[in-house]
Amino acid sequence: MTPTDDSDGTHEMTMGSAPDGRDLAGRVAIVTGASRRRGIGAAICRALAARGSDVAFTHWVAADAWDVDPDGPAALEAELTAIGVRVAAVEVDLSAPEAAAKVLDQVEARLGPPSILINNAAHSTRDGFQLLDAATLDAHYAVNVRTAALLSVGFARRHAARDAAARLPGRIVNLTSGQGLGAMPGELAYIMTKGAMEAFTVTLAAEVAPLGITVNAVDPGATDTGWMTPEFQAKLVAGAPMGRVGQPEDAARLVAFLVSDDAGWVTGQVIHSRGGY
Repeated sequence: MTPTDDSDGTHEMTMGSAPDGRDLAGRVAIVTGASRRRGIGAAICRALAARGSDVAFTHWVAADAWDVDPDGPAALEAELTAIGVRVAAVEVDLSAPEAAAKVLDQVEARLGPPSILINNAAHSTRDGFQLLDAATLDAHYAVNVRTAALLSVGFARRHAARDAAARLPGRIVNLTSGQGLGAMPGELAYIMTKGAMEAFTVTLAAEVAPLGITVNAVDPGATDTGWMTPEFQAKLVAGAPMGRVGQPEDAARLVAFLVSDDAGWVTGQVIHSRGGY
């Protein structure tokens, strides 16, 4: 590791690429929303572990979950452990007001201080103007905005409190959607909360840049995590420039880049990684 001058005159430790490609070795990552093995969260966990990062992931089965994978968290924990990294599976209801502090406390106690945070978990139900009500709005806000924001600022505060000469570069990535590119009928609560996280990303990035923390958002586009019907997928493929829909691994590779040292100059960006769609 070699020290580099920070913008405020402090020094921050950075790590070069490891000879075996495990350039994230020695870092601790938090990935929210990895309850399903087919999901983007699980794919991100695999990508980070493959590059040497220890991984803490959150999981929770909500009452209205559409595709439950009861063995998913245990299977993912075993899979990541077999890669050779330390793993912590944190079962937590992210809709609870105290969820962010609980996650940060558990991860630090079990794996050590995190330097990577991926806000991937999302609450999403169908609504539209005929169905939207206060309960629906509150449910989306609690997970998609409140806990993601509190995790981000809690992560940044703890990062700032550490010795500047020893702390690793900080990385926050928020998973968002394509709500700013066109209409998404029937998903009013979802698109409002995801739009809020895009705005949050840009301003938080400016606030925490002097601490050596980057903050970016990723819109992975239509991704096949098991929710698409064959008919819907065929419709998407017909209009897709690359002739396919996204896979969880597509998003995971981009996230792994954004948390690496190679992306240290990238911050405050909303990246639409949609295969040209």
